[in-house]
Amino acid sequence: MTEEYVDQLSIFLENKEGRLLHTLDIIEKLNVNIRALSIADTSEFGILRLIVTDPSIVKEKLEENDFIVKLIKVIAVSISDEPGGLNQVLRILDDNDINLEYLYAFVEQKTYNAIVLLKLEDMDKGLKILKEGNVDIISSEEIYSI
Repeated sequence: MTEEYVDQLSIFLENKEGRLLHTLDIIEKLNVNIRALSIADTSEFGILRLIVTDPSIVKEKLEENDFIVKLIKVIAVSISDEPGGLNQVLRILDDNDINLEYLYAFVEQKTYNAIVLLKLEDMDKGLKILKEGNVDIISSEEIYSI
C-alpha cells in the first residue's frame, strides 16, 4: 500500500544570520534533494518546513547537530495550475468544515500541475473528504520521486 500522507520536516530555527544556510548545508552533504520548502518567521525564530527525498535521515542528522525537528504528516494533492485550481480543493474542505492549518505549493515540471501540501486540523477526515471529492492525492512515493 502506498503511503497517502507525506512526511514533512518542521525545523525550528533561531532567527540568526547563517542558520538557514547551515541547515541546508547539512542536507546537501547527505545528498538529499529538497522537493518543497516553506519558511515562516517571527522576530526570534522561524519554522522551516521541508519535503525531502529521505526525511528520516535528514531528521536524524539535523538532531545530531542540535536542531529541533518534528516529522509531521501532510497531504499532497495535484491541482490544475490555472486560476481557481486551488479554490476547488479549498471549497471541498470548507464545505465539510475541515480546518486548514497551512499550505504551500510547488509546480511539478513533468505535468505542469501544482502540487499543494496541506496540513489539516483533522487529517484523516480531510483525506477521506478529499478522496470523496475526487481530488488527486499524491502518494509519498510519487512526491519523493519527482
